[in-house]
Amino acid sequence: MSSSEEHQPSLIVFASGSKDGGGSGFGQLVAARNRGSLRARIVAVVSNHADGGVRSRAEALGIPFIHFDGPWEAQAYRDLVAKIGAEWVALSGWLKPVRGLDPARTFNIHPGPLPRFGGKGMYGHHVHEAVLAAYRRGEIPHSEVCMHFVTDEYDQGPVFFRHPVGIMSDDTVETLAKRVNATEHAWQAHITNMVIHGRIRWDGRDPASLAVPDGYAFL
Repeated sequence: MSSSEEHQPSLIVFASGSKDGGGSGFGQLVAARNRGSLRARIVAVVSNHADGGVRSRAEALGIPFIHFDGPWEAQAYRDLVAKIGAEWVALSGWLKPVRGLDPARTFNIHPGPLPRFGGKGMYGHHVHEAVLAAYRRGEIPHSEVCMHFVTDEYDQGPVFFRHPVGIMSDDTVETLAKRVNATEHAWQAHITNMVIHGRIRWDGRDPASLAVPDGYAFL
């Protein structure tokens, strides 16, 4: 089967962004799709902000935009994904709780080591502040970019990808965040492609069912 005939899984991206910006991860996924390195149909992007960075990027990139202002409950998530007809759900900077979606087909990228630096309230600069504090106490050697499947508990689904991000002695939250973000952009589309084409998978129930090619869980 040629690449043009290959089934292109449908993907919906949830990206909160902000009123002033955000959505860079979503933009990277679209760029990878356009290059052919992410073999997917990105059918929509969702934000909890009616206007802002995610909407602006979506309009510029020609991707349908959906404003989802809650309730962030299981049935609302299921209804939205079913209405769009997406086979896969990627969370890329989505800051709201996620419930009720298929944990075998929903995955997230996280800007710090999991599970220690995950959970409610652990996003963005909050993660980087906590990571820097732990590093300066000598508790961790580096930060990480992680990707994991999504269950109804914050950041508790199986981690299938880790990539270390070095910490410099003079790092600030802002400089560490920039380095972490660059690592996210370098890897997110590649790992996403592996997930939606079945090279990384689990049964949605038992973490022991996680299947990851050698070298990817702990690079």
